[in-house]
Amino acid sequence: MALNDISDIEPFDIFEVSFKDGARKEFCKNINKLDLTTGDYVVVDSGNGYDIGKISLSGDLVRLQMRKRKVTDCQELNKIVRFASEYDINKLHEARNMEYDTMVRARAIAASLDLDMKIGDVEYQADKRKATFFYTSDGRVDFRELVKLYAKEFKVKIEMRQIGIRQESSKIGGIGSCGRELCCSTWHTNFTSVTTEMVRYQNLSVNQTKLTGLCGRLKCCLNYELDTYLEALKDFPKKADSLKLKYNMAYLVKMDIFKGIMYYSIKDENDRIKIYAVPKERVFEIKEMNEKNQFPEDLGAILYLNEDTGDDMDFEDVTGQIELPEEKRKKRNKRKFVKRRKPNKNSDKELNKNDDNQNNSSNSDKSNKRRRFNKNKRNKKD
Repeated sequence: MALNDISDIEPFDIFEVSFKDGARKEFCKNINKLDLTTGDYVVVDSGNGYDIGKISLSGDLVRLQMRKRKVTDCQELNKIVRFASEYDINKLHEARNMEYDTMVRARAIAASLDLDMKIGDVEYQADKRKATFFYTSDGRVDFRELVKLYAKEFKVKIEMRQIGIRQESSKIGGIGSCGRELCCSTWHTNFTSVTTEMVRYQNLSVNQTKLTGLCGRLKCCLNYELDTYLEALKDFPKKADSLKLKYNMAYLVKMDIFKGIMYYSIKDENDRIKIYAVPKERVFEIKEMNEKNQFPEDLGAILYLNEDTGDDMDFEDVTGQIELPEEKRKKRNKRKFVKRRKPNKNSDKELNKNDDNQNNSSNSDKSNKRRRFNKNKRNKKD
């Protein structure tokens, strides 16, 4: 039997419709009693025009989601008008193709006004009469002048909506460090606050690069197993950071919550730190003994760690076994520097004499040429 042949026992005339590949979801009423199933594209009357979405949930699942989001049947909901035709879907694709260019232009206009805000996403209505600009900002922004410029530039109805940084990453999407698509862009909708206390409860190292997500905040997945850790911590002794023994003190280093083991460090006679793994039941016993001013000789550890054996490290001789290739280096251009000689007074005098002799010789040559020229003129006249 196909899934389409299965009908709801109690039909419900409210459906969950997702817009822009699940970036926005709304509850809509089926006023025309259409035979709708999950995955159908429908035309929704949004009050300011018509939008096109996809049926994501129906039946009892919609009731559960409405109860979770505290939405009642008495509230005004958008209405499903009809099934979307091929022409409607083509028009929707045209609107989606306009969104990126609009976002780039919108960011440039906001930067020209020196506004402390960032345009994260733009969503066009399917009939291209309205555009919603999603932005992030640390405080309130006076964007009245910005809305006028947007309306003049894009010639549609403008709606500005402020969102958080986590919501921005859910709209943009991406791949997390686990190798899967971001939870906030697929199924996670409730953004609860994540603090460093949750990291400490789970005995994780406070490493910002590993604990922060693509949004720059602590990962939402730190909340998933927190309840399990809190329940397991109830069985551990409290205020057990230090235990007093007969000859020295033991200090808590870390805990393995699911194995029920607590690790303590002790200094020996040679000031070497040794770490012991102690079961939590043994810690309870030592605490009760300390309250009665009784101090055991040892922890009764089940595992001894970080023992210094004192063996010398021996290194293997690999000479002749490993040959590294010769590194090719470029030859540098060696510049030849010519030493300048210091000027001598005698040399300067000789140069001046040579210049005078050259000038005199050139003057005598010129005078001889003039004489010859004059003689030739006289001979021609005669």
